[in-house]
Amino acid sequence: MRMTIREAYLQASSFLASGDSRNTQHPERVTEWMLCSLLGWNRSKLFLDWQETFPGEKVSQWEGWLQRKAAGEPVQYIIGEQEFYGRSFRVNPQVLIPRPETELLVEAALAWGRARQPKLVADIGTGSGIIPITLAAEQPEWRLSASDLSGSALEVAMDNARQHGVFERISFYEGDLLEPWLHRGLAPDMLISNPPYVPLADEANMTPEVAEYEPSSALYGGKDGLDLYRRLAEQLTQMKRLPAWIGLEVGEGQAEQVAGMLSALADSESGVQGDEPPRTIQVIQDLAGISRHVVLKCE
Repeated sequence: MRMTIREAYLQASSFLASGDSRNTQHPERVTEWMLCSLLGWNRSKLFLDWQETFPGEKVSQWEGWLQRKAAGEPVQYIIGEQEFYGRSFRVNPQVLIPRPETELLVEAALAWGRARQPKLVADIGTGSGIIPITLAAEQPEWRLSASDLSGSALEVAMDNARQHGVFERISFYEGDLLEPWLHRGLAPDMLISNPPYVPLADEANMTPEVAEYEPSSALYGGKDGLDLYRRLAEQLTQMKRLPAWIGLEVGEGQAEQVAGMLSALADSESGVQGDEPPRTIQVIQDLAGISRHVVLKCE
């Protein structure tokens, strides 16, 4: 039976809003998003031309997408992409879905780095590679490096780097936190990271889209969510010098403790090298007013 794209939209959004669909928030917007991806259209074209006949060769794929969405799968994994800082990035269940609040951390890195032109920038736990790829695209003269413990995640990141034309300017390392840099004797001027920070006890309160589909290794940071920050702080003491700028994304209620860890690192270094420039701690709030990023920087 033939139907128009508008009819397909109405049927799908109604289905996703029904009790047969599991926790689909904003079903109309999700349906638009998936239709645009399926057809290769933007939103304006979708509503301008939605009286056209739905393409028969895409019916089976569309029905499969709807069943996956109704089961709770994130739409980003279904269509295979997510936008970040104005660019489209490939994502799959091997990597965390990029969140818009991380853009604020990238902006803070760009603001500090543009005035100082770092020689080497390191991203720890890169996932899909959104942070180093965005920095490389925005600052062509910067040298970037990125690590992840997951080889599968690194494959996604490298594919994204190729897609955005910056693969040759980013060194990708498979390893645990800062170990690849320590092993090579490298000392980054800037260090940026969005590590796993969800406390294990919070798993029960998370939506099925997150808890059942996104990689647990990229979500959970131990009992209080701070395990990775403690280990990263310990590794930073092993470097020959502390990065001049360190920016970390944190979970709600974690900023004060992470700021304390970074302050301790700065105090320790100043005690050894008295000629170091003064360092300050900056806490950046996200659009919801949550203290989301902690930055230690040389003035």
